[in-house]
Amino acid sequence: MAVKDIFKDVEKPEGTCTDKNCPYHGNIKFRGRVRTGKVVSTKMTGTCTVQIDYLRYVPKYRRYMRARSKIHAHIPACINIREGDIVKIGECRRLAKTVSHVVLGRVIKYG
Repeated sequence: MAVKDIFKDVEKPEGTCTDKNCPYHGNIKFRGRVRTGKVVSTKMTGTCTVQIDYLRYVPKYRRYMRARSKIHAHIPACINIREGDIVKIGECRRLAKTVSHVVLGRVIKYG
């Protein structure tokens, strides 16, 4: 997936920031998986919790079950998000003990 495709359906930040872990204005490089999920919590300073919903196949019953996981992601200073927003996050190097993703932006259209 090219860089142009990743930022295709994401809102770009209007202002600038001095955050070194910002994908737009800093020097953080993201690699690996890019995921889309719903922001569940923004109570931590500079970090949010994103819930990823997916389907998991169960071979015994030959059916799919709904599953979810919660991922902590760093919020750059130039991106404003709230609980309930659909965001796109990218995997990056470890920023804290539980944080290894960075928020790329709010998704304009989901689906």
